[in-house]
Formats: sequence, structure tokens, C-alpha cells
Amino acid sequence: MIKSRYFLTAMLLAILSLATTAQAKGDPKRGKALAYTCTGCHGIPFYMNAYPTYHVPRLGNQNAAYIVAALTEYKQAKRSHKTMQAQAWSLTKQDMEDIAAWISSLKGEVNKTERFPEETLAKGKKIVEAVCHGCHGLDGQGINETYPKLTGQFSDYMIKALQDYQSGERQNPIMASFAKPLSEEDIHSVAAYYASLKENALTDLHIK
Repeated sequence: MIKSRYFLTAMLLAILSLATTAQAKGDPKRGKALAYTCTGCHGIPFYMNAYPTYHVPRLGNQNAAYIVAALTEYKQAKRSHKTMQAQAWSLTKQDMEDIAAWISSLKGEVNKTERFPEETLAKGKKIVEAVCHGCHGLDGQGINETYPKLTGQFSDYMIKALQDYQSGERQNPIMASFAKPLSEEDIHSVAAYYASLKENALTDLHIK
């Protein structure tokens, strides 16, 4: 069951964070060159993380300011993925903003949308309406660029992310407050709901 005190605490923290988070601005042309190594994983359709096994996230069309925030957290070891920490540690803030500008510019059709039982999607939508929509939106687009788009993201990646927020592998007090009250079934249902959405979905990275 979702505890109302967690919801209220997380919403207050989210509102406060909006006042202090700067929007990312960068040069997409330079970002395309800097992001060349990113395509080795994120540019391959359905590429899997080796251990534990889950799809690496789709990043094309992602919100720019969120990309900067995520890279910063990897650089500061607030997210525990060793490969991503190695990729991010040498990046400057301008590098991150340039990479984010290029990634956010990539639009297109998602290669494949996952399918889920209707009862799972209905449960996920109900939880999203109660807990997640205040930041990520019912459509998964995020209420502004500081929040990630979740539309068409791989469900197993979102499951892993929520589990990491619960365990502290990802150190974010806002998301921890949201994630900790969720059951395993809740997590799978939320991930299924956002993964099933199609409009303005996330895409793979492609060098053209």
C-alpha cells in the first residue's frame, strides 16, 4: 500500500528541487562527437547489461537537463554502475550539457513497444495517478526537463532503477521516498505502464 506520508514528503522535496535546478544548455554538434562512446551500448537496439541482466536504457529524445543530472550522479558515484561512472568521471559540466543537447534532439519511432496484460497496465496506471504523475506525468514525459521521460523505456530497466532507489544503490532522497513504499508487484506494474506508452517515446542513439 502506498503511504500518504511518503507521497507528501516526496512532493515537497520535488517542489523545492525545481527552484534550484538549472536547465541544461549545450551544443548538440559537439555533443554528438563527445557521445560517440555512448552509442556502443545505447545505440544498439535491445542491448543488454551483462550482470545483472537488463536492457540498457533508451536515451534518444530524453530531457536534456535530466541527462546532465544523471551524468552528474554517476560522476559523483551516487549511482553505482561502474561503466557509467567511468564514462562520466572526466566529463565537465559543459561536456554533459553538450551531450545532453544532442541526445535530447533525437526524435523518431521506438523500435518495439513491449506488451503487458491489461490488468497489469490498469494497476500501473492507478499507482502512477497516485504517486508518479506529479513529476513524470501520466504520459511519462516529465513535467519539465529536470525529470526523465519514461515513455517507451524498457520495463526491466525501470524495475532495476526503482529497486536501486529502494536499496540505496541510487542515492536520491526524492526517488527513495517514492520507491520505498512500493511492493515488487507495484514496481513491475508501474514499469509496465510507462513502457507501454508510445507517443513521443524514447529511442535508441544513432549516429547519422
